[in-house]
Amino acid sequence: MTYAQTIDYLYASQPAFHLVGASAYKPGLDNTYRLMAHLGNPHERLRAVHVAGTNGKGSTSHLIAAALQAQGYKVGLFTSPHLVDFRERIRISGEMIPEETVVQFVANHRAFLDELRPSFFETTMALAFWYFAQQQVDIAVVEVGLGGRLDSTNILTPLLSVITNIGIDHTEFLGDTLTQIAGEKAGIMKPHVPCVIGETHPETQEVFLARASACEILGAGLETTDCRLWFADQCGYMRKRRLKEAPECQLQGVYQDKNQQTAFVSLQVLRNICGIELSKESIAKGFAEVCTLTGLRGRWEVLSQKPLTICDTGHNGHGLRYVAEQLRTTLNNSTPFYTTLNNSTPSLHIILGMVNDKDIDTVLGLLPTEAVYYFTQPATSRALPAEELLRRWLALHPIANTQSPISAYPSVREALAAAQKAATEDDIIFIGGSNYVVGEVLQQF
Repeated sequence: MTYAQTIDYLYASQPAFHLVGASAYKPGLDNTYRLMAHLGNPHERLRAVHVAGTNGKGSTSHLIAAALQAQGYKVGLFTSPHLVDFRERIRISGEMIPEETVVQFVANHRAFLDELRPSFFETTMALAFWYFAQQQVDIAVVEVGLGGRLDSTNILTPLLSVITNIGIDHTEFLGDTLTQIAGEKAGIMKPHVPCVIGETHPETQEVFLARASACEILGAGLETTDCRLWFADQCGYMRKRRLKEAPECQLQGVYQDKNQQTAFVSLQVLRNICGIELSKESIAKGFAEVCTLTGLRGRWEVLSQKPLTICDTGHNGHGLRYVAEQLRTTLNNSTPFYTTLNNSTPSLHIILGMVNDKDIDTVLGLLPTEAVYYFTQPATSRALPAEELLRRWLALHPIANTQSPISAYPSVREALAAAQKAATEDDIIFIGGSNYVVGEVLQQF
């Protein structure tokens, strides 16, 4: 098979969550253990950092990997989903897995895959772990796919576990309260394995403390001496940033401060508790060059300057709340912006598409009404139709249509073309709402 045929086989024979949604989700680890045993249990040969969380786990994973790369380690990085190329999911020191390696892996193990029928994610993860073990990486940074306790990646016993934050998402699998979701994420915490929690919350902190106690996670945590695990937002990183002692970061957007904070504390634990050699200079270089070193894209990424065109992969209420705040900050810091649009003031143009299993109304309620909207739909069966997205916007904001133009477009390409035609050089175009929308735009840029 060619590479294209191999990818088609993986999608066709093993439904992918990012394409079909809930029907592709296979909770539990039985298939994963069988798959790992077939491959010789490569996960047992990996020193890993395991990263879960509702939002920010991708950025945090890349920040940790970049700092380790800057130190000179050979670093495996497994993340999901991809934006343009499947191979984005599996990298070693920033380089994507070769196409021929993907083809050969599937060819060598196709009979077993056809018999076992693992999920797309299980197969992708198995390929990553096998590849990392074959290439003898020094450390693998592994992002959880969904949840934690029942996620395929939870077969790992890592050097360090990281949970970035807890928000409401994937309620059909994880529960509909912060406490329930925290319980699922806390499932990655292992006995005697240190753990960093990125953001504390009254409803979730006790869940993590209880799990830490049960797992005998010990240690006094980096400027905190009264807990059994490290709560990153209590460890002084933000204070250091204000004093300009913490590293600058290539990732833009004020919402990235929390991800930097989580990654920074995680790296301190790796150095001080896990014995990983890691200099301050390497951490600074990793943060300053994270996108360059790891290939990370789509996080408040500036695509062009005139007009200022930005995309971001935030795709749920918890994540888009920060995106909305960043949009307002960007507008306030650039030029005066008024709730009524006219020829003398810059305009905000928002291209928005979403999938149908998100809390659509919550997301729409967070976004500014004082913008020109181009509702669209990505090329996936999970996409919410653009006309339905527009209808739900108007139901929430019945007056908004009198303030600024609102339209629906059947494709991301058409929405982008319309926004680029309407925007002046001084305007701002924002593209988001879904990884798939961002992925399609990145292909055009």
